[in-house]
This record gives sequence, C-alpha cells and structure tokens, in this order.
Amino acid sequence: MGLRSIAPSDIPSHIVELCQRLRTAGFEAWLVGGSVRDLHRGRTAHDFDVATSAQPAEVARVFGRKHTVPTGEKHGTVTVLTQRGDGEKEHVEVTTFRGEGAYSDGRRPDAVEFVRSLEEDLKRRDFTMNAIAYDPIGDEVRDPFEGRVDLAAGLIRAVGAPLERFREDGLRAMRAVRFAAQHGFRLDPPTEAAIPLALDVFRKVSAERVRDELVKLLASERPSVGLELMRTTGLLAEVIPELTEGVGFHQNRFHVHDVWQHTLATVDATVLFSPDGPAWIVRMAALMHDVAKPRTAAPRPDAPGDNTFYRHELVGAELAEEICRRLKFSTREREHVVNLVKNHMFWYSPEWSDGTVRRFISRVGKEALPDLFSLREGDVRGRGRDETPGVEIDELKRRIDEQLKSEAALKVGDLAIGGADVMRILGTRPGPIVGEVLRRLLERVLDDAELNTYERLEALVPETARAVAAEPAPK
Repeated sequence: MGLRSIAPSDIPSHIVELCQRLRTAGFEAWLVGGSVRDLHRGRTAHDFDVATSAQPAEVARVFGRKHTVPTGEKHGTVTVLTQRGDGEKEHVEVTTFRGEGAYSDGRRPDAVEFVRSLEEDLKRRDFTMNAIAYDPIGDEVRDPFEGRVDLAAGLIRAVGAPLERFREDGLRAMRAVRFAAQHGFRLDPPTEAAIPLALDVFRKVSAERVRDELVKLLASERPSVGLELMRTTGLLAEVIPELTEGVGFHQNRFHVHDVWQHTLATVDATVLFSPDGPAWIVRMAALMHDVAKPRTAAPRPDAPGDNTFYRHELVGAELAEEICRRLKFSTREREHVVNLVKNHMFWYSPEWSDGTVRRFISRVGKEALPDLFSLREGDVRGRGRDETPGVEIDELKRRIDEQLKSEAALKVGDLAIGGADVMRILGTRPGPIVGEVLRRLLERVLDDAELNTYERLEALVPETARAVAAEPAPK
C-alpha cells in the first residue's frame, strides 16, 4: 500500500498556529497519533493531538487561562480552545511528553513522569502506526519505530514488547482487532500471539470502553476481519461468549456456512443505513440475529444431519437483551437491536392482506423498517448461495409504501380517539382499562382501516370495555 508524504499545507491553519505559538515560546510541538497515521495514508484527518515538551502550567501560560482547560493536568493534558478558519471553535488536546509507570489496574498508569524527549513519549504508545510524529513548522517526521514501514505493509505491530503493551492497558487488545477491521490490516504475529496472554488484564476493562471499541469495529467496512480475530485471540469468549457456541455448528442445506461463518458474512453484507439512530446498530443486530441457533437446534426428521431452529429469533431477542445490558448500551439502542433480532424471520407471501401488512408495520415500527430490511438482505446474502434478497422483500416494501402513503393508523397515537375520549365515554378515571381499550381498538383498525373515525370508534368503546372487564384478571 502506497504512502504519501505529509506537507504543512495538509494541516489546518489553526493547528499550525497552535504549534507555532508553542515553538515561539521555546517548546517543541509535534502532531501525533491517528491524524498523522491517516494523513500518511491519504485520508482526511479529523482530531489533531499535539505532543509538546511544555508542561501543563507552561501550556496554560502560552495560551492563557481563558483559552485553556485543565482536562487532565495530572496526566499532562491541557485542552486548548482554538478557532478554525470557518469561525467554529475546536478543542485541541495538548499533552506533555511523558513516560508512564506500572498499570496495576490495567487501565491507567499508576504514575506519569514528564520527559523532554519526543522519542521517550512515542515509546509508550500502543502500535507503531500510532507512534509517528510530524512537526508542521519544521516539516519534519519522526518515526523511531518504523511505523511508516508497517503502514505500507498493512501491519499492526506493537511498540516494543507486545505483551508489555497489552498488560499496560487491557483495552489495547480490542483496539488492535478494531484497527485491523477499520484499515483492512493484519496483526503482526508476535503482537497477535500476545493477546491471549493478556486476557486477565483485558477483563479489568470497563464494559463501556469495550462497547465503544466494538461499535467502531462494527462500523468498519469489513467487521468480519476484527470479529474473527476476536474469536482466535480469545477476546470474543470474554466479550460475547454466546457467539462462540455457533463456531462449527452445522445448519442445513439452505446455508453454506456454519452459524459463526454465516454470522460473519451477514454482518459484512448488512448495509449501514439508519435514518433514526446510529448506523452501526443494524450491524449489532446482524451480529446477534442467530445467536440462539445452537440453543434451539433440533434435527430435521426428513433430512439427516440438518437442523431446524424454531423460535431462534425469540430466544435470540432475549439473549440480545442480556448482551446489550451487559455491554451498557443505552435503552434506545438496546431496544432497537432487540426489535430487529426478534423480527428478522418474517416470511412474506402475496397472500398477505392489507391488514397483515399494517400489523407487520405496527409490530416492527415504521422507523425500524429500513434497518430490518437491511438486516434481512444481509442475512440472505450471508447464506452463501448467491441469492437475490429483493425476491423476498421488494413486493413487501412496495405494499408497505402504499400503506404509509394512505396514512393508515399504525399505533395507538394514530387513532381518531384518545384516552380522554375513552374516559369520558366510560365515565371512568385513568387506569389500565383505558390503555387496553385503545390497544384493542387499534387491533380492529389494523384489520379494517375504515373504522378509524371518531364516530365509529366511539360506538365501539363500550362493547370493547365490556369485553376487557369480562376477562379474568391476569395472575
């Protein structure tokens, strides 16, 4: 892979000015980390981090207290408030050259020692591709660990001794596999071999930090690269052990792959599209969609060696709920993933009535439909039989569009009657019966859209309430 040289003109003017002010004050100022790596690869750099010989108090004096925030002075970091060329403000982290002591908790150094040498600072970084520094004032590159050589080779290699790097910060193992997925790189063999030996430190990492790395991995072009590395290094068994049950688990004649390989193919084939929420969520649902197959498998009587997986989507939804809670996803994210897993096994046929189509939309939620179809298309492609996903769902999409354009009632809020109306008609106060009456009215309207007028629903309220009252109370 070819690399390009970085020039000062590649660096935004407000970043160059920040470095110039540090240089004028007698300090070194180098761009480090992901921005330098991405620029060498010809990619757009977004977050610029600056490493400097100035200590935090000196950085504050150079830019003034009004324009600095002591976000991590103990660890040498000061945030400098800058203004971009377009007038927008941008926060830039400026960190003092530093060395680090032991990491007894596997998350952060017990002590930080400020140093005056850039090389000493780069020596503490995780991977060689992230240990390249660039001076936009002197137009100079420092690359003591041959990070550019590894970038050109598409190699992720730890700085120094791999096991030491992974034992310093347990998250670095997840970062390694995430970088492999994001950049299409491979792991240097000694670096890869060190990950299983540092799993005890990885276990100390918070669920939130692991989740964030997993999200970035899923948003990459080919998540399967990182996910398979998670499996072979033991990370998968630590993060989502339920998925390891699918490794080598045979499916049936409809699938070329075992459950795990099918899952990888589905994740890669699921298009990142979400008009309402983070795009990676549909990939998370793809990762979870068949998680319950090994637990629901049963032999097919008519096909020896093949399995059926009845209700695997429902059991899978329960497992997805547990996994998302364990990884500290937000309530909205968790509910969306669970909804997609629960509903991914729909089977459309032209015999569906308009009411059936409306019930489908109501059950899934119209906002989730694009993601569900994306998951379904990825699932079909993931079978490995060169099938065309549109054959199964294009007609359903057309019929759904018709129902949405007709503005048919699809949820309780779409009814021509509301809770206050139900209470007035029944002469009752707020209570469970009000919601149940509205739910049952919606069921009627889903079957017959013409019922959704105030007059017709008003007439149905008393008999619906009587039906609710006549049923035994749930135990």
